[in-house]
Amino acid sequence: MTRKVFWLDPYRTELDTRVVAVIGNQATVEATILYALSGGQESDHGTIGGWRALGAERRGRDIVYTMESGHDLTPGQAVRLQLDWPRRYRLMRLHFAAELALEIVNRRLSRPEKIGAHIGEDKARIDFAWPGSLAPLLPDIAAEVAALVAADLPIHSAFSDEANERRVWRIDGFAEVPCGGTHLRRTGEVGAVTLKRRNPGKDRERIEIALVDPDARAPRS
Repeated sequence: MTRKVFWLDPYRTELDTRVVAVIGNQATVEATILYALSGGQESDHGTIGGWRALGAERRGRDIVYTMESGHDLTPGQAVRLQLDWPRRYRLMRLHFAAELALEIVNRRLSRPEKIGAHIGEDKARIDFAWPGSLAPLLPDIAAEVAALVAADLPIHSAFSDEANERRVWRIDGFAEVPCGGTHLRRTGEVGAVTLKRRNPGKDRERIEIALVDPDARAPRS
């Protein structure tokens, strides 16, 4: 099982570990800070032993990385993992902005069916099965997101079931939500965001979220 340090410390940018297995251009390591695509959040970019990880995939409890051609990784080798932190931080901010928007929509519309989500480094989107338009609600949704961000509330992330690697985030007085992504420490780190409504198809509604300041830096702990 790959030990997922990105859950215990999502702000960590380097980690010393060892290679467990190598098959062609695919490798696994004992512990990792490089997140693998899950729940719509894109995989991290980074390096393992100085070699670029081009992709990451969860296989059971392991994370398998696709490495660039020509790598010289071998089982048992001590390696340093390095994370593309500016990209990860944008993903974390967009991810949590999407989480806030989703929870607000759930409350206002009695939990419409979420049929898709994607968190990239430029924008996030959430898709709903819904027969009407979300346009009339969008200003209020955006205002509620902005209020939660301005309040700079603590975000608690923890295991709800460690044996099965299930996690939740919680904001006291607001919500507790199952989610296995990488989370910020406080809502204020999201910063200002813009929300747009799209109609990608019949009986489908989409909210797109973008950061006003995508290059903002994480506050020092």
